[in-house]
Amino acid sequence: MEFNLADLFELVADEVGDAEAMTSPDRRLTYAELDHRADRLAHHLGDVGVGPGDRVGVQLANGTEYIETMVACFKIRAVPVNVNYRYVTRELKYLYADAGLVALIFHRRFGPAVIPALGAMADQRTILEVVDGSPPTGAADEYESVLASSPESRDYPVRSADDHYCVYTGGTTGMPKGVLWRHEDIFFAAMGGGDPFASGNHITRPEELSERVLRPGVTAVAIPPFMHAAGHWLAFSTLFGGGKLVTTHAGGFDPVEVWGLVESERANAVVVVGDAMARPLLDVLAVDPDRWDLSSLMAVGSGGAVLSPSTKAQLAELLPGRMVADRFGSSETGQVGGEPPVDDPFGPPRLRVDDRTDVLDDDLVPAVPGSDTVGHLARGGRVPLGYLGDPVATAATFVEKDGRRWALPGDLATVAVDGTITVLGRGSLCINTGGEKVYPDEVEAALKGHPSVADAIVVGVADERFGQRVVALIQPRPGSAVDPDALRAHGHTLLTGYKVPKEFIFVDEVVRSPSGKPDYPHARAVAEAGGAAHRSDEGG
Repeated sequence: MEFNLADLFELVADEVGDAEAMTSPDRRLTYAELDHRADRLAHHLGDVGVGPGDRVGVQLANGTEYIETMVACFKIRAVPVNVNYRYVTRELKYLYADAGLVALIFHRRFGPAVIPALGAMADQRTILEVVDGSPPTGAADEYESVLASSPESRDYPVRSADDHYCVYTGGTTGMPKGVLWRHEDIFFAAMGGGDPFASGNHITRPEELSERVLRPGVTAVAIPPFMHAAGHWLAFSTLFGGGKLVTTHAGGFDPVEVWGLVESERANAVVVVGDAMARPLLDVLAVDPDRWDLSSLMAVGSGGAVLSPSTKAQLAELLPGRMVADRFGSSETGQVGGEPPVDDPFGPPRLRVDDRTDVLDDDLVPAVPGSDTVGHLARGGRVPLGYLGDPVATAATFVEKDGRRWALPGDLATVAVDGTITVLGRGSLCINTGGEKVYPDEVEAALKGHPSVADAIVVGVADERFGQRVVALIQPRPGSAVDPDALRAHGHTLLTGYKVPKEFIFVDEVVRSPSGKPDYPHARAVAEAGGAAHRSDEGG
């Protein structure tokens, strides 16, 4: 047996089959039941011709169906592809085509955006919709009906550690890219396999996983969407440890519901995406700290965005004694880790130079500790194979020096004398708002498509809740009066909601360099200063 994600899941399911694996408001599943449902879906996919290497779109909110679909794909050596359900039709068309999807599973409520995009799938072997109270689309088979008519036997070919895991993430031009990993590498990098390069407390053979299963395992409330890498990694790290994964109603985020689930499910961990989720949770708790029995809670984790010092301080006040796990990581690196500074327990997590983590200069030479070198945060060891269908981006991000491969996720960093790494931020212009990536070029292009806009520049400014918020400087066409509400509505027709600027600042002229490139430092200074009298804040 090799380190294959389907084999590993089946090992755990056979060991703790009667233990609860997942709960949602609609369904509770033991490990055996989850495994059987995945088998049924796997056989349907195989019957319609989906096989090794084929990619299957997963456009679902959090729930048992998401994990069932991923496991089913792994069982037949197919590749599940996470689809951001916030995408509009234009974005979906790009992703469906770029990924080369041959199958798609989606919640019915996403149908209005999905159906017009299906033509981008050149080869449609099966389209399934999960019933959620929305009207049928008429373009897909019902998920539960397909499961009911398929067998749950485990008659599969031998699988491989080289089978692919793919996670789509935002690209430098604003369009998503698929990051390809080997099963074995992602297991050790982000799904609970342990770190063979550091602590040594890692799984040495696949069969050992079932021997390490906890009884009972950790119960975790999963708030981050499974459509993001952080959601995948939380889910499979929990399941590979024999734990229980708790999801919210329709994959939504309601702070009152979350604390209620911690109490009713006796959850040990809550995982959030930065302040955007942590602050509302703490606000509700502060109003009535004794409303819920949270004695089972041991840890609050954040992935995708770093918690602010004030949020960590409030966590310590309202939830004393709990561990706060605030970690670095990306689709291109897996979980990198991170520890709070010794002299500042509420400060941002820091990394240390080790066998797999370093800061490299432009020549891929490690930065000298204590120097003023600002280099590229680099991750070695188990790293992805590259980007799906994009050799240029692969060569730029996954580099080799002296026979060793490194992943450069795009963060700039420095190294202190003691080997502590301080991450300075993205080297690109990427805006991180609530854990979601927003790239200015894409937003600017959409805004400049409005007939009353002559020019636009988009920047991110600090935001207490979301880390950063998207702000646009707009230069109207001569003689035109731009209606902010109309401009915002225009943006929503072309962009996912979180990409649409929260604020518009109207200027006489967008400042550009002599070469025509936007002057982003100037634009950011204007945005941070609050703009001119023509500023328009989004209401709601």
